[in-house]
This record gives sequence, C-alpha cells and structure tokens, in this order.
Amino acid sequence: MLLHFKRCNFTNTCNKIKLSMNPLNLFNTWYQEELNKSTVPLPSVCCLSSIGSDGYPNSRFVSLKEVIDQKFVITGPIKSRKGVELLANPKAALTFWWTATERQVRVQGDAIQIENDLAKTYFSKRSKGAQIVSHISNQGEQTNDFSELVSTFEKEKINTVNSIIDKPKHWSGFYIVPKRIELMTFKKNRLHYRELYVKTNNKWSKFILQP
Repeated sequence: MLLHFKRCNFTNTCNKIKLSMNPLNLFNTWYQEELNKSTVPLPSVCCLSSIGSDGYPNSRFVSLKEVIDQKFVITGPIKSRKGVELLANPKAALTFWWTATERQVRVQGDAIQIENDLAKTYFSKRSKGAQIVSHISNQGEQTNDFSELVSTFEKEKINTVNSIIDKPKHWSGFYIVPKRIELMTFKKNRLHYRELYVKTNNKWSKFILQP
C-alpha cells in the first residue's frame, strides 16, 4: 500500500524551518568527510553547468578550488565556452557526487568573476604542464594539427624549465554565489534524505524533500 503525502510548496510553512546555521557549514563538513575517506585521484571534481547562447545547458567537470566567504570558487580561461557563457548569462549550477560517503550536493547560484590577484594565486599553484597548456591552447576551439600543439608544448617545457610562468590575461575564475543548495544522503532502502536550502533576503530556509 502506498502512502499519500500532503503536497508542499516553498511559499507555505510545510516542512519549512528558519535556520540559524548556514548550509555552507554542512557542505564543508561533508566535503571534508569525503576528502578523508575518498581514494579517487580528484575528489574535488564537480559538474559545472552553464546556459549556452543557443539556450541549451552545457555541463563539464571542473575542480572546486575552495569555498571563500560562502562562495564556491572554480577557475579556467574566460575565453572558453564556460567562461563566455558565464559572463554573458551569469547563472550556474554545480553538482557533486561523493562515492565514499554516498552523498550528492546540488548548487544553483550567480556567477561572478574572481579578482585578478586571486586568479594569479590559483594559477601559480597549477602544475607547470597546466600552466603551459593555458598559454598555448585556446580551450575548446578546433585545431587542424594537434601534433603541432604537442610540439609547441614540448618546446615550452624546455624553454620554461627554470622560469616562472605568468598567468595569461584570459585565465581567471568565478565565484558561484549560492541561492539554492540541496544536500542528499543516499539510503539503502531508497528513502534518500534530501535537504533543500533556499536563500531569500539574505536568510536561509530549509525544506525536506521527498526522495
């Protein structure tokens, strides 16, 4: 026999709790627990979705750098598709799937380009190979001769072996300022526990969603 639940929307008081705790604190706790348990090479990877100029969503995997002042930080070339799309339509979604802890996090928010000094800091922490690629490659554009790109890369490895590589002007990043955060804990009985946090007038409200 199936149970019937009362339908609830975000404008009424059903399952709505005013929070004193910011959901970013819970995210940070979950994230650290995943990092401690995970054995995958890139535990910080998440799916970034943007809105294309043709109206279709575009998604790709990126690395979360950190959370600063309640804002998620991702980096990359602003001349790439994701950079162009986020500058033109600054709305984004991030999706995390954490295998070790069996949790999923979904974030929706506004995209704001990070400061140049902060971009320089992140760029300086990239591997030498990644820095070279950022200089010689126009991410996402077509190439007629990939071997030439490989040759250029190998030459630059030699030319820059003892030098510091400066950040290209087109390399930057974005803050994703969250408006909605959903944290879901997977359960073996399939009654997954879903918590949705919605920010309105600078205050967070919590809703429990059905699985």
